[in-house]
Amino acid sequence: MRLPPTLYVHTPFCRAKCRYCAFFSMPVGPGGVAPAILDRYLAVLEAEMDRQAKTWAGNLALGPAPSVFFGGGTPSLLGPAGLARVLSALRERFPIALDAEITLEANPDSATPEFLAAAHHLGVNRLSLGAQSLDDRALAALGRAHNARAVRQTMHDARRAGFENIGLDLIFGLPGQTPADWLSDLRRVLDLAPQHLSCYGLGIEPGTPLARDAAALAALPGEDAQAEMFLRGAELLEAAGYAQYEISNFARGPVGPGAGPDWRCRHNLACWRGRDVLGFGPAACSTITLRHRSPASPAGPAGAKAMRWTNPANLSAWEALVESGRAGEHGREELAPELRAREALMLALRTTEGLDLAHHRECFGQDIRANQAALLDQLRHAGLAELSGTWLRLTRAGMLVSSSVIRALAFED
Repeated sequence: MRLPPTLYVHTPFCRAKCRYCAFFSMPVGPGGVAPAILDRYLAVLEAEMDRQAKTWAGNLALGPAPSVFFGGGTPSLLGPAGLARVLSALRERFPIALDAEITLEANPDSATPEFLAAAHHLGVNRLSLGAQSLDDRALAALGRAHNARAVRQTMHDARRAGFENIGLDLIFGLPGQTPADWLSDLRRVLDLAPQHLSCYGLGIEPGTPLARDAAALAALPGEDAQAEMFLRGAELLEAAGYAQYEISNFARGPVGPGAGPDWRCRHNLACWRGRDVLGFGPAACSTITLRHRSPASPAGPAGAKAMRWTNPANLSAWEALVESGRAGEHGREELAPELRAREALMLALRTTEGLDLAHHRECFGQDIRANQAALLDQLRHAGLAELSGTWLRLTRAGMLVSSSVIRALAFED
């Protein structure tokens, strides 16, 4: 069944570039975004929304968007007026569900009490806070502009502003960090009782300051230590009442019908389930499945044409693209059915829900259970995967080597 796209807005500004970050962002210094630059960005964003609303009107008619996600960069640098302008522009051009999850990424150094109160009043109902750690030494090594005290203060301010759904982003596997250090950091985080936690292993991205720091690289934990951090960290969170629902993501409370509030991130779930995403702003990526298909085409995603494009990761290039009337055309390509099948497998196996093999066969014509029977038996006997009915899931041990397992299942003949 075709579903409406979720919406994503990329805000490229940040006060300073963190030492590990390879995402597209523009450092603007401690004073924040210059008013003229911010106004220019907002005007181009509105023009892009105009174009995309007209281009994909048929798809948007499928129903209201279930979620909106402000990513970055640092969306909290938009300020109350900038955020109000973007949300107004979205609501004027796109149908958004009355109960939509509206997530805003924020950093402790820019999420002031005034901004948080304004954001909640404007309808933002989920806050994703870039904490990364509650260890001041680790924060300094990462190049973060805040300390642990600022994280605690922002959590307090956010709750006073009315936010009930707050998630924290954390990083483990830092230079010099031991499994005991990571577990200690997690315990400090649990004292703050967030509804959601994203725990990412540190990645060394080419071209970043961290990748050029020989001393930091030499101090990185080994594979065994990082594996211990992942496994023992997940066990600690599970014991504290957080359900793991994706390799790096945990939500407070049990998950399922009648289990109470569902604190899982709707936007991320939509992406892992292969839902369409319509993105705006520099570096934003979109995937849209065309609403109509030929009567001769098979049912399901494989029989419907899907388009993908990624906006230029450059503010000036993105502006030029939008001003020329070619928004949504940069690198736009039709996705081959084989690629969509591989992506569906890859994304589903990142989740604890797993992959429905029967649904996958119906959609893409691939019988993984029959074609990969020997490999599936190997994975099960090694304790890396489990089969339950038509569902294939990675175990927690399998998640440690998920890239290799997914490559073997989806990308190797």
